[in-house]
Amino acid sequence: MPVGKKGIEIGIGSGIFAEQLGINFGIDPSESMLALARKRNLNVVKGFAENLPFPDGSFDFAAFITSICFIEHPEKAISEAYRIIKTGGKIIIAFIDRNSNLGQNLIKDKEGSKFYRVATFYSVPEVIKMLEVAGFTISDIVQTLTNINALGVEQPLKGFGKGSFVVISAEKQEMAYTD
Repeated sequence: MPVGKKGIEIGIGSGIFAEQLGINFGIDPSESMLALARKRNLNVVKGFAENLPFPDGSFDFAAFITSICFIEHPEKAISEAYRIIKTGGKIIIAFIDRNSNLGQNLIKDKEGSKFYRVATFYSVPEVIKMLEVAGFTISDIVQTLTNINALGVEQPLKGFGKGSFVVISAEKQEMAYTD
């Protein structure tokens, strides 16, 4: 996460990740989740990722922390994030890779899950494509949860394909104009 920068978590939920990561702003469609986030002294508003109620260039970065799989139109949400991020700013998307062992297990057990029943899981190439279509340039990809049964803290690895939890960071480039 960019340190000392103005960021927003899109799909902030209870605010537990934002609080731990130093993100002070958030948006979520659930009033009950927003009430929990407010108890953490976070600045939150009710709304949807596909229609962010913020002016262009409002934030230095935007984060989707496990929320991308719950958004009805993720391409539109990523385009909206592009709009509200300043040039040179970052987007961070953290998610369970559909192609991982954990991703496959969650898909298999989806119908019986209260939490993931409505989720749509994406592969890393699918998320990369959504980011690039929106105008972002991929700057880093890391993965963790390479061993679901590990007891200790696992250090993230560069890239993807071994870990179940992937974090992609991408940058909003300055628009190039041609005559």
